[in-house]
Amino acid sequence: MSGNNEYHGGVECLRCGTCCLADMVACASVEDVELWKRAGRDDILHIIDNERAVWMGDHLVSAIDGRELHHCPFLEWVNGCCSCTIYDVRPRVCAEYRPGSSQICPQFKK
Repeated sequence: MSGNNEYHGGVECLRCGTCCLADMVACASVEDVELWKRAGRDDILHIIDNERAVWMGDHLVSAIDGRELHHCPFLEWVNGCCSCTIYDVRPRVCAEYRPGSSQICPQFKK
């Protein structure tokens, strides 16, 4: 999600943030981490290291203290719309996500 609505396959992103409630950063790949290291994004790496999100059944918890993680730590609400604070270097799983492509999206159609 960026400052502008995006179109993917004819579906406009509503910027509702529902897809970010899954905390896809927990699915960051080795390549994503390497990108953040090369880009000097210690701010991202610090959060990733301190959250250490792990799947516990159907939800994420912190491996450090066991608290349930409810959304991506980089989700920000601005003027009633959500925004990604690391959009330019977001994980590949987020960059490849398409509005309406999964049941988590309110625009999903079977």
